[in-house]
Amino acid sequence: MDFGITAGAVLVMLIYAVPGFVLVKTKAVKEEHISSFAKVLLYVCQPCLTMYQFNSVTYEKELFKNMLLFFGICTALQIVILAAVGAVFGKRLRGDVGARIAVCASVFGNVGYFGVPLLEKLLPGTNALAYSAMFAVSMNLMAWTLGCALITCDKKYIKVKKLVLNPATLVLFVALPLFFTGTKLPIEGFDLGGIVSLLAKMTAPLCMLILGMRLATVSVKELFSNGKCYVSAAVKLVIFPLAAWAITLPLNIPELLKQVLCITCCCPTASVVLNLSELFGEGQKQAADSVLLSTIFCLLTIPVILLIL
Repeated sequence: MDFGITAGAVLVMLIYAVPGFVLVKTKAVKEEHISSFAKVLLYVCQPCLTMYQFNSVTYEKELFKNMLLFFGICTALQIVILAAVGAVFGKRLRGDVGARIAVCASVFGNVGYFGVPLLEKLLPGTNALAYSAMFAVSMNLMAWTLGCALITCDKKYIKVKKLVLNPATLVLFVALPLFFTGTKLPIEGFDLGGIVSLLAKMTAPLCMLILGMRLATVSVKELFSNGKCYVSAAVKLVIFPLAAWAITLPLNIPELLKQVLCITCCCPTASVVLNLSELFGEGQKQAADSVLLSTIFCLLTIPVILLIL
């Protein structure tokens, strides 16, 4: 893919983080207020992003077949990477929450907040958003089950209840019926589609704004001296997309699916890793550092990896 276009798209994402950094450094926003911004992102913007992704395409049998295929591929890929990185850390996982966070950070990617703007820029006028929605669904289902179980070392989180009762899944009870029936959000006399679209497009700026805020609160020296963060960043930003590219080579699947898979697999660690660590009160600093470092490094790795692939 064109290096200039990709680098430009990633640079825009970086610019979004600058105001957040400045606001916290100038004390216009206090550190304890950052979580409030994160809640808006998680409970308002993320559901709207999912609605926007499904609303951007029209149901067709062949499209849905490819969406299910894409879901299966990205789910299998995440499980394989999760198991491989877990095996590398081995017995240390049980007694080291930092290692457990590193495993999650190696797998769960920001395919929504970060991935959607990239796909709209790199693959306009295609069904790319529909496929990325399936990746987001897969990632969130795994994060709220396997991710929770891994962070807490408690298998009780691997339950059907957790698959259903989480913010990322609940919105599907609205989005999927609309998708299957071909119902579009703009309703006569009330532009609901415009409202959802606006909130959905807030996800990337707000996500990066929050990132800038968090970056302003950490020690740069400590951030860049955390070895586990480098491991998770290397896996997430380099090994993961290369593995995705490798498994698609022998597969007889549409070229668009291959492109979307490679682009979304290049995305940095998802903020859901930090959200879950804060929810359970374990490994928050490791999670925050992992998200920050992978996002910083992806500004270089995404253009380079996509140029190679």
